[in-house]
Amino acid sequence: MPAQPPVMEFLLNRRSRPAKLLAPPVPDQDEITLLLTAAARVPDHGKLEPWRFVVLDRDACQRVGTMVATRGAETEMEPDKLTKSVIAFAEAHLIVVVVASPKPSEKIPKIEQILSAGAVCVSLVNAALASGWGANWLTGWPAYDEQIGAALGLAAQEGVAGFIHLGTARATPPERPRPDVAALTTWA
Repeated sequence: MPAQPPVMEFLLNRRSRPAKLLAPPVPDQDEITLLLTAAARVPDHGKLEPWRFVVLDRDACQRVGTMVATRGAETEMEPDKLTKSVIAFAEAHLIVVVVASPKPSEKIPKIEQILSAGAVCVSLVNAALASGWGANWLTGWPAYDEQIGAALGLAAQEGVAGFIHLGTARATPPERPRPDVAALTTWA
């Protein structure tokens, strides 16, 4: 494959947009389908497709926000933490839930399947950003709550790999410090 300098330039400068800065308009169903198609082109050892998608429109985001508020109150969560989690859903207009859905396999370890679901998350964010949308990958305690997972239709062996918020960025956040790759790299 020949070098793709514009793609490399995009990757070197990509920047997620904070979910709280995303607003309408959001991608329509055809655009979402295109983004999901791009996101699904990830390493998938064994071709198991150990992930799937749940698309939450505005009404569904608000319903999940209500569930998050209820679950947080039931577990006596710290009020500030609960408020932040509720707002992440209640104010969202479009969220794609990337579900890690490991398949039984004698050859492919579960960890490889979960890593593939994580690759889907970052690929979806990058596909959205490359298409001109704002995007952010969030998790937090709602991603690991079994009751919220069940309400989203997750089976017992499934989990939320990420809540990918999509929309139009209302502002560009300031650049943040980036990792010192040289300090993180060992040449052997």
